[in-house]
Amino acid sequence: MHTERSDIDIISQVLQGDKQAYALLVSRYQNFVFTIVLRFIKSREDAEEIAQDVFVKAYRSLADFKGTAKFSTWLYTITTTSCITFLRKKKLDMQSLDNEQVFDSADIIDSGMSANQVEQKSKVNMVSNAIKMLSPDDAQIITLFYKAEQSLEEIAQILGIEPNAVKVRLHRARTRLKDKMQTHFKAEVNDIY
Repeated sequence: MHTERSDIDIISQVLQGDKQAYALLVSRYQNFVFTIVLRFIKSREDAEEIAQDVFVKAYRSLADFKGTAKFSTWLYTITTTSCITFLRKKKLDMQSLDNEQVFDSADIIDSGMSANQVEQKSKVNMVSNAIKMLSPDDAQIITLFYKAEQSLEEIAQILGIEPNAVKVRLHRARTRLKDKMQTHFKAEVNDIY
């Protein structure tokens, strides 16, 4: 019978000098971190760099992890802080629409996608755009539950509120998301159903 090692066991092993054990935590949480980073950062290249930076920061601060919360909750905090810091430092890189290279690179990106991939990406973009229209609190709770796949209890711990309050906020955020989608993307929503 195979039993998966707990995060606390792995952290303890890393703190005792087994640096290789940290790769287990990275492997376990890389999708979690990357999903959160993509919620803040639209450039995949920047998102990958920030996700790597998150794991470096977490490694350097591992001795500060108290174990009073889940490791994923602690990692979420590092991830969001890193994203906010990046966005504050980032200057907008504007491209001129007269620049033919912009259109050429867009054609190259789109040419390799099948019709189903384009349609799926369009749906994902539509939902992401609707989430951007929500208040920061609503967007955060929708992202934590659906994209970061956190439980109500984990979200409660992250936000410092009761699980029942999370449930109520999530319900209200879903209702507002549905309203935004029906108001701003009515034709697209009707095409889906």
